[in-house]
Amino acid sequence: MAEKLIFHVDVNSAFLSWEAVERLKHPEQFPELTEDLRTIPSAVGGDRSKRRGIILAKSIPAKKYGIRTGEPITDALKKCPNLVLVPSRHEIYRQYSRAFIAILERYSDVIEQCSIDECFMDMTGTEKLFGAPVEAASRIKDEIYGELGFTVNVGISSNKLLAKMASDFKKPNLVHTLFPHEIKNKMWGLPVGELFLVGHSTEHTLHTLGIHTIGELANEDVDMLRASLKKQGEVIWKFANGEGASVVEAEPADTKSYGNATTIAFDVADEDTAGLILMSLAETVGRRLRQDDAREEVVTVNIKYNDLSKASHQCELVHATNVTNEIYEAAVRLFEELWDGRPVRLLGIQTSHVSRACDGRQLTLFDDGSIEKLERLDRAMDSIRERFGTDAVKRASFLRQDKIEHAPGTTKYFG
Repeated sequence: MAEKLIFHVDVNSAFLSWEAVERLKHPEQFPELTEDLRTIPSAVGGDRSKRRGIILAKSIPAKKYGIRTGEPITDALKKCPNLVLVPSRHEIYRQYSRAFIAILERYSDVIEQCSIDECFMDMTGTEKLFGAPVEAASRIKDEIYGELGFTVNVGISSNKLLAKMASDFKKPNLVHTLFPHEIKNKMWGLPVGELFLVGHSTEHTLHTLGIHTIGELANEDVDMLRASLKKQGEVIWKFANGEGASVVEAEPADTKSYGNATTIAFDVADEDTAGLILMSLAETVGRRLRQDDAREEVVTVNIKYNDLSKASHQCELVHATNVTNEIYEAAVRLFEELWDGRPVRLLGIQTSHVSRACDGRQLTLFDDGSIEKLERLDRAMDSIRERFGTDAVKRASFLRQDKIEHAPGTTKYFG
C-alpha cells in the first residue's frame, strides 16, 4: 500500500487577498484607493470612522507594525495611524473560496475543507498523474495565482498535522515538506507556541515547566505532561512527535455545535448593550442552524471580562430549536444569571446537542402560534440576505445605534 500523501493548502491572508484581487478587477468601484492592498499597511475589518470592530486579516506590511488578527481596530490604529481599513464582504469571500476549491478538485476527489480558506487534499498515488509531490504542489499553487490572482502556501506530508505545520512555514506563495524524517531538523527547533493546539495559556504552562521548543516538548516525559495539562498534555506530546490523523474526510462529519463570538471595541457595562450584542450573535447562529436544517437543545453564553478572565453558563431548552428569538431569549437569561457587573470585552453564544431530525414539537395549552410566525419570519430574512447580502435587512434596534454590528464576524463551527 502506498504511503499516504497529504497536502494542506492555505490561502495567504485570505480576506485581505480576496479584497485586493476584487478591487484590482473593478478599480472603477474603488476610485479612492488605486494601490494593491497587499503592498501597503492594510487590514480587513472594523469601521475606521466609528473606531469599532476587530482586525480580520492584515497585509504583510501591516504585520511589520505588530498588528495582529483579532485585535480591536483601536489598538491597531495606535500602532499604525495610516492603516488602510476596508470592511469585510463575506459574500465575495465565499465566491473566491468556491473558485479556489474548484481548482483543487482538478487534482483530487478527496478534499476536506476545514475553513473558508484552507483544506486538506489526499494526493496518495497521484505521482504518475501530476509528478513528484513538490512539483504537483507548485503546479496547484501557480494555477491558483494565475487564474484567481491570489497566493497560497502548500504543506506536504504523510499526515494532516505535519502537512498543516508545513504550510505555516515561511510565507507567502511557497511549498514546504514536513515528512516524519524531517521533524527533528524542521520542526523541533521552533518555539513551542507554534505547535498546533498550543495556545497562549498552554504555552505559559509549558514555559513554567522549562519547555520552550517543540523538540523539548517531544522529548519530555508524557506522564509529567498529563499531570500538568491532563489529556491535552498527551495530545500535544503526540503532535510534537509528529503523530496526527492521516485520513482526509471528504464528507465532513455533522457539526456537533454552532456558535459565534465577538470581541467588543469598548467596555460593555449595561444589560441593554449586552442584549443587543447577544441578539446579533443569535441571528448568525440561528441562520447557520437553519441552513443545515439543524436544531439545538443546549445554549451556552461565554463572557470575557476586560481583565481577560472568563466565565460561561449554559441551560437546556424545553424544545430543540433554530429560531433566532428562542436562542436570544435563552442567552439573555443566561447572561443575567452569569454577569457579575464587571466590564465585558467579549460575548459569545454556543449551542450543542444538535439534531437534524424534526418530529415537530409538543404543543402546550399556552402556545399561541407565535413560534410558527417566528419560523416564517426567520426564513424570510434568511432568503432576503442570501439574495441581497447580510445588510439587506436588519432589526430596527440596530438602526438606532452605531456601535454594534447586526451580524458580527462569521459563524464558528465547533465539530
